Amino acid sequence: MQTAYLIAEVIMIPLSGTLSRVLSTRWMFVISAAGFTLMSFMCATASSINEMIIYRALQGFIGGGMIPTVFASAYTVFRPEQRNVVTPIIGLVATLAPTIGPTVGGYLTDLFSWHWLFLVNIVPGIFVTLTTYFLVDFDEPQLDLFKNFDWTGLGLMAAFLGCLEFVLEEGPTNDWFQDEYILIGTVICVGAGFGFFWRMFTARQPIVDLYAFGNRNFAGGCAFSFVMGIGLYGLTYLYPVYLGRVRGYSALQIGETMFVTGICMFLTAPVIGKLMGKVDPRALMAAGFIGFGLGTWWASYITKDWDFWELLIPQVLRGVSLMICMIPINNIALGTLSPERMKNASGLFNLTRNLGGAVGLALINTILNDRWDLHLARLHEKVTWSRGVATETLQTMTGAYARLGSDAGLAGLKTLSNIVRQQALVMSFGDVFLIMTFLFGSLALLTPFIQRPKGPAPADAH
Repeated sequence: MQTAYLIAEVIMIPLSGTLSRVLSTRWMFVISAAGFTLMSFMCATASSINEMIIYRALQGFIGGGMIPTVFASAYTVFRPEQRNVVTPIIGLVATLAPTIGPTVGGYLTDLFSWHWLFLVNIVPGIFVTLTTYFLVDFDEPQLDLFKNFDWTGLGLMAAFLGCLEFVLEEGPTNDWFQDEYILIGTVICVGAGFGFFWRMFTARQPIVDLYAFGNRNFAGGCAFSFVMGIGLYGLTYLYPVYLGRVRGYSALQIGETMFVTGICMFLTAPVIGKLMGKVDPRALMAAGFIGFGLGTWWASYITKDWDFWELLIPQVLRGVSLMICMIPINNIALGTLSPERMKNASGLFNLTRNLGGAVGLALINTILNDRWDLHLARLHEKVTWSRGVATETLQTMTGAYARLGSDAGLAGLKTLSNIVRQQALVMSFGDVFLIMTFLFGSLALLTPFIQRPKGPAPADAH
């Protein structure tokens, strides 16, 4: 279900720029919001896994154009001096939703049922659709663009990004290229990728304008956004997995523990908005990635006993750092582009963040599994009959199961084995956090190479 949604969404995100020009921002957003709301209702009524997969794919595709459209509108409608107020709000919306998702999902699932994960979208979705239709109207549709619509480019892009997302989502759990479907998906992804890039530079009216990457700030901002996607989605994934698999927390307990990050983001956004006009955005980016690194370095000392209070500081650092990074990256990437390039560039910019999250999750899962196997093998070498501590622990556990009679020894051995597996898993979590520390530290060192934005390019820039 999740893979179907992400594949469809990642295809729509870069496509949203072209569709916004064809349909206008108003109709693009109205269709996206209305479609997303309708598919949320359909998901809640699904009676089989196949229906759910179809509805989730449609939900991801139709709704995937909303966030890029919002970003493009923010940098098109508002003047540069107004963006210090607008961009923190946009950044907060884009990052807060996936961050507080575990919290809201935990409450809804625990208090009601899974259906409310989708039903909760309906009333806000109707409100947003109607207000956009009646209040938003600042550009006109260009229906003539449909005459030269690049259907070949769309097909190549769908095959390239769809297979890429599929491989990244399913690879870690299916042993990568040992799985036939992963191998086939990779071959299609590579072939379609070459065709897509060739088409984008040769088509009369390419479906995605890659020349936006010729702007140094946009290219640099996309690179930083890619890594920020790893921090946004990777850490949103890691903490719940630890709390569920090691601590045995319920969905509600995980949500309550993760809520700290959302609060910190909400409180930090207006502060960063005020600092944007006074502090070099590159310095803010460096501070944000340093904060990310400090949080993951702190978490690298994780043990099986960590709960809310031990995870408090890493989550505070993550929430604050997300806002410190997100807002300057947005301004650096999109703040110097000309208006006619904005819609297309916004889709590409948001795509890099989502792809960063997909690549990050694939790498995190792969590293987590590999390090778990490694630590498990090392612990097995130490937990042997020749180790006094191991035999004493086994005897204690066997005694605790004495009521089972002849099965007490087997129960004690199984319990000891589970302890070893849990400890190996916790050690692998620490390794992943440490690797992410080096990644964020490296990005902090690269921020001086980004050019400080000086203002938007003129409207006729090429």
